[in-house]
Amino acid sequence: MLTRIYLITIFLLFSSSTQANDLVDTNSGPNDVAETCIKIAEKLASVKLSECNKRNLQGSGYFSSSRQPLLIKEYPPLTKKQIPQARILMLGGIHGDEYSSITIMFKWMQILDKHHSGLFHWKIAPLVNPDGLLQKKSQRMNANGVDLNRNFPNEGNQKASLNYWKKRNYSDPRRYPGKKPLSELETQWIVHLIKDFQPDAIVAVHAPYGIVDFDGPPKPPSHLGSLHLKLLGTYPGSLGNYAGLQQHIPVVTVELPYAGIMPSKKEVSRIWVDLIRWLKKNVPQKLELVQSENPEGIKENANERKQR
Repeated sequence: MLTRIYLITIFLLFSSSTQANDLVDTNSGPNDVAETCIKIAEKLASVKLSECNKRNLQGSGYFSSSRQPLLIKEYPPLTKKQIPQARILMLGGIHGDEYSSITIMFKWMQILDKHHSGLFHWKIAPLVNPDGLLQKKSQRMNANGVDLNRNFPNEGNQKASLNYWKKRNYSDPRRYPGKKPLSELETQWIVHLIKDFQPDAIVAVHAPYGIVDFDGPPKPPSHLGSLHLKLLGTYPGSLGNYAGLQQHIPVVTVELPYAGIMPSKKEVSRIWVDLIRWLKKNVPQKLELVQSENPEGIKENANERKQR
């Protein structure tokens, strides 16, 4: 009996180790980043190759279903003694055909590259679903045809997403949640990021509803730039459901107006300024800092704010 238990234990340990090795590859390096930047620049007219290279993205060691590297950029505290007010995780391109959700990440990283003050500790993944974007005809789903924003855990209910998809989404292939939660490498990576980084807030960018959605505590932002709050509800397997309701991490979903058209430069800045203001007021206040993440060149006009 003891021998049998021992063999089962060894099998389980080996299986979990194999799954971990499928997700992580320590051999990723600069060439992976450079090649991905070339592909992104070829696909997105608003992201030049030089711009992508200047962002100094790093390979996370994790890969998508078709072996595309999952890239990350970190803006840590400026000194070891500095305590940031909060940790913020930003995710773009969860749906591969929402081009603007990826492009705006590069614009915001450009702001942070110039004006990161250490007020927040940022981790930014500009393209969570490279398989969806970087194919000839971009698609919402990943290489396995799974909607990553329906593939997150459901408090142990393995069938909640599939049942909802069949009954409420009428088996729409664009919203297929996968055979079971966390079946996809990309979703596993995001869950790993959340558990490892322990963000105080998550910002996810989508398109094309032109609103601000929100899940979890505390008070949501009433608007970000010209985008106003409109709660869309939570869906089984969504990031908002998993992180916002189950993990109690505030999830701000920025829904840009168009998937294929970027907001104006002014609007990109206004959304950023309003987001920083909301984060400063609503995420844990660990340290009072005089400096702000708002770039000096981005200032609000009081009369303009009154008209919103």
